[in-house]
Amino acid sequence: MLAVAVLAAGKGTRMKSDLPKVLQPLAGATLVERVLASCRHLLPQRQLLIVGHQAQRVERSLSSVPGLEFVLQQPQNGTGHAVQQLLEPLSGFQGELLVLNGDVPLLRPGTLEELLAKHRSSGAAVTLLTARLADPAGYGRVFADEQGLVSGIVEHRDCSEEQRRNSLTNAGIYCFDWAKLAAVLPLLSTENDQGELYLTDTVAMLSPAVHLEVADPDEINGINDRLQLAQCEAVLQERLRRHWMAEGVSFTDPASCTLSEGTRFGRDVLVEPQCHFRGATQIGNGCRIGPGCLIENSSLADGVEVLHSVLRDSTVATDCVVGPYAQLRNGAHLEAGCRIGNFVEVKNSRLEAGVKANHLSYLGDADLGANVNVGAGTITANFDGVHKHRTVIGAGSKTGANSVLVAPITLGAEVTVAAGSTLTQNVPDGALAFGRARQVVKERRQTSNPAS
Repeated sequence: MLAVAVLAAGKGTRMKSDLPKVLQPLAGATLVERVLASCRHLLPQRQLLIVGHQAQRVERSLSSVPGLEFVLQQPQNGTGHAVQQLLEPLSGFQGELLVLNGDVPLLRPGTLEELLAKHRSSGAAVTLLTARLADPAGYGRVFADEQGLVSGIVEHRDCSEEQRRNSLTNAGIYCFDWAKLAAVLPLLSTENDQGELYLTDTVAMLSPAVHLEVADPDEINGINDRLQLAQCEAVLQERLRRHWMAEGVSFTDPASCTLSEGTRFGRDVLVEPQCHFRGATQIGNGCRIGPGCLIENSSLADGVEVLHSVLRDSTVATDCVVGPYAQLRNGAHLEAGCRIGNFVEVKNSRLEAGVKANHLSYLGDADLGANVNVGAGTITANFDGVHKHRTVIGAGSKTGANSVLVAPITLGAEVTVAAGSTLTQNVPDGALAFGRARQVVKERRQTSNPAS
C-alpha cells in the first residue's frame, strides 16, 4: 500500500505575500495542485496534506480534491515535526509513505514512479531523491558511498566548509517504510542550528538508506521567493512549448509566449509572438494566432485566425477571423465564417454563420442570425440600470453605421436599419427601420457689411 504526504504548512515569508506559498500560481495551477498531480498516477491509497499557516484557506482551495485528508501542524517546528503529525492518522498503516514538498512543483510523474520502484526493489527503509547541483548553496548535502548507500544528510547551515564542497543535494523527496519511520520519529531532536525537528535526521536512523539521483536537476527546484517562482515558471513554460512544437505547433518566437497546462493545440497551428494561453483552451488544426493575443478558457475550431485580440470564455467555430483589437468574452459564441473586426466587443452573444461586425461595435446579450451585417458603431444597449436584456436580429439583416438597438428588441429577417437610428421597438421581416431626428439645415444668415 502507498500513502502520500505533502508538506504544506509553512508561511513562505520570503514570498512577501498574503497568499500562502503553496497557493501561489504557476502556469495556471497552484504549487500544491501541481505536486498532488505529479503523484496521482501512482494511485495512492491515502493522500494527506499537512497544513498549518492559513490552514483553512489552503483546505478551501483543495476541497474538491477527492480523498484528500488534511492534517494540522500547529505550531510549525520543522519537517520532522510535520511528519510526526501523521503518527495518529496513519496508525496501523502498512506500506510505503511518499513524502513530497508543497513548494517543489516541477517533479515529473516518471521520476516519482522510478523512486518508488527503486525503493521496493532495494528493500530499503528509506529511499531519497537527490541531485547534483552546480551551486548547491542552501540545500542539505547527502553523503553516500559508491553503491548508493546513504550514511546521512546534513543541512546546509549545519555543514562544515568541507561538507559544503559536496555537490550531492537532498531534494526533500522521500519514500519510507512507514512502520520503520514511525518507530524513529519520536527520537528526533532539536539540537541543530534552527532548533527544529528535521526529517532528514531519520535517514541516519534507518537502514538501509539509498538514494536515486535525478537526471534533470530542474525537477527538484524549490520555491521560496518570487525569483525562484519566476525561474520555475520559465522551466515549465519551456517544457510546454517543447511538447507542443513536437506535436506540430509552430511558435515564431517561443520565448515570448506562455501556455497553461490546460491548453491543447491541433496540428499546423502558427503562434506569432506575444501570445498567451490560459486555463482550459482548445486551439484547432490550422489556426493562426497572433501576434499579441490573450486566449483564456476558450475553444477555437479549425482554421480560425486571431490577431491582437482578447478571447475569454468563448467558442469560435471554423474559419472565423477575429481582430485586430477585438474582444470576445463571457459566453461569446461564433458560428462558422464570422468576421469580428477592429474594436468590436462581443459578450454573451450567439452569432450564426457568416455574421460580419467589422468595426467599432458592441454586441452584448444578443442573438444574430446568419449573414447579418453589423454596421460600424452599432451598439446593443442591453442594460436598463437594473437588468440585462437581449437583442435578436434575424438572418440577413443589416444595421447602418452608428445604430443603437435598445433591448429588449427583436429585428426580423432581412431588416435594414438606417444609419444613425436609435430603435426601441420590434421590427418585422423585410422592413426598413428609421429612428432618428429629421435633418435640419439652416443657411448662414446674411449680415450687413459694417464698412458700408
